[in-house]
Amino acid sequence: MAEGGGGARRRAPALLEAARARYESLHISDDVFGESGPDSGGNPFYSTSAASRSSSAASSDDDEHERPGPPPCVPAAAAAAPEPEEEEEEEEEEDGSGWSAALRDRPPPRFEDTGGPTRKMPPSASAMDFFQLFVPDNMLKNMVVQTNLYARKFQERFGSDGAWADVTLAEMKAFLGYMVSTSISHCESVLSIWSGGFYSNRGLAGVMSQARFEKILKYFHVVAFRSSQATHGLYKVQPFLDALQSSFDAAFRPSQTQVLHEPLIDEDPVFIATCTERELRKRKKRKFSLWVRQCSATGFIVQIYVHLKEGMGPDGLDALKNKPQLHGAVARNLCRNAAGKNYIVFTGPSITSLALFEEFEKQGIYCCGLLSSQKSDCTGLPRSMLASPATPPARGQHRIRTKGSMSLICWYNKGHFRFLTNAYSPLQHGAIIKRRSGGVPCPLAVEAFAAHLSYICRYDDKYSKYFISHKPNKTWQQVFWFAVSIAINNAYILYKLSDAYHVQRYSRAQFGERLVRELLGLEDASPTP
Repeated sequence: MAEGGGGARRRAPALLEAARARYESLHISDDVFGESGPDSGGNPFYSTSAASRSSSAASSDDDEHERPGPPPCVPAAAAAAPEPEEEEEEEEEEDGSGWSAALRDRPPPRFEDTGGPTRKMPPSASAMDFFQLFVPDNMLKNMVVQTNLYARKFQERFGSDGAWADVTLAEMKAFLGYMVSTSISHCESVLSIWSGGFYSNRGLAGVMSQARFEKILKYFHVVAFRSSQATHGLYKVQPFLDALQSSFDAAFRPSQTQVLHEPLIDEDPVFIATCTERELRKRKKRKFSLWVRQCSATGFIVQIYVHLKEGMGPDGLDALKNKPQLHGAVARNLCRNAAGKNYIVFTGPSITSLALFEEFEKQGIYCCGLLSSQKSDCTGLPRSMLASPATPPARGQHRIRTKGSMSLICWYNKGHFRFLTNAYSPLQHGAIIKRRSGGVPCPLAVEAFAAHLSYICRYDDKYSKYFISHKPNKTWQQVFWFAVSIAINNAYILYKLSDAYHVQRYSRAQFGERLVRELLGLEDASPTP
């Protein structure tokens, strides 16, 4: 018995290294922002918001609140052990829908593209150079034109403003710099820069007066007026979003594996904890949801989709939270440029459905998603796989049913977790690993889902700290500043993948500080060795 235990202990490091090697492409994972933090990978289905955590918990029918954790060690042979079932189980499910217990190996989707930056930046490239890959001067000049146009029309209607003078390109960059500085200082009001309080910054305050900043803030616009063709509620920011999307596509090629999810853009918990009740009542609730398609190898956000609450009828935000078919519409928008590339996308319970995955497969998009009987569209799935047995099986055991290229997995780890996938062979096995103690055996699809989703959760834990803290009341402005925040995080990822990172290794906070100073004209545009 002791010898067997020793053999298992010797095999555990090999199991760990094998699982790690399969995801070595997640090479920015632990240091994505140049700083260390708590590891959120203990739970393979860990999520960063309370709503998401409840969603993941709903995927387990046992309603157990313990985190799935590994046993002390897992022999390699044990990884392939399915849940024991009746030997004479019928090949076809009772509804005759074609789901079978017979498992057949299938090759993974072929992917020959090389992901990463499309342009080699010089070692002397500055933070501003990377940011302007996404927000170049021509975008800023358009903001200058539209802001001045809006100011003139506003004054024609409501009376002249003697304190106003047309904004210049340099002032527009400084205006953006002040806004971006709130993502570093995490101050609720950008006007704190000119105050005498804790968040004051004399070095930044000297570039522009507070009065001038407030005037630009009053008239700031990306699109001054609605055109006759504009019907979308985001017409004041949609051209910027379209241009930003084009620049994302031009600057970066994602890896094969990507995640569709709603990133953290909730209210600052420090503000919520310290504000008065009156301030809290004044703060309007967000009238949109922001969804992204994100490269799981680097964290680069490839696609943005904004879903409005107002003016959308039955397709509003409230309906979106409760109807999987509307989440499917979001997924289709996020993947509209992904057809024919053999990408593998990971999805949460609200998006996962058999019909959507079959539709995507016809377009050359493969999927792996977590299922929930409460949040997912389970149409076409065998009922026997959605019901939990009276006696819980041992941890790591599983059942699998297949239909064509689709596999439905029910895996037990202190709760039943169900997955739907056409991207991984049902005969391939892996393990949910922990750094200090072995792992829990599972199908390879479960291991892949846990690895990529845990990485994205760690990324979200980090990058959500660097959203611009300015909170305007107008929906289009909220969307604009969130989009700028995403552009800066994407710029930092390109910086870390470039030769410039080896010249000067900035953390995410240092990169943001340097970008602010360059926007304000306080620094030259080359990194110091």
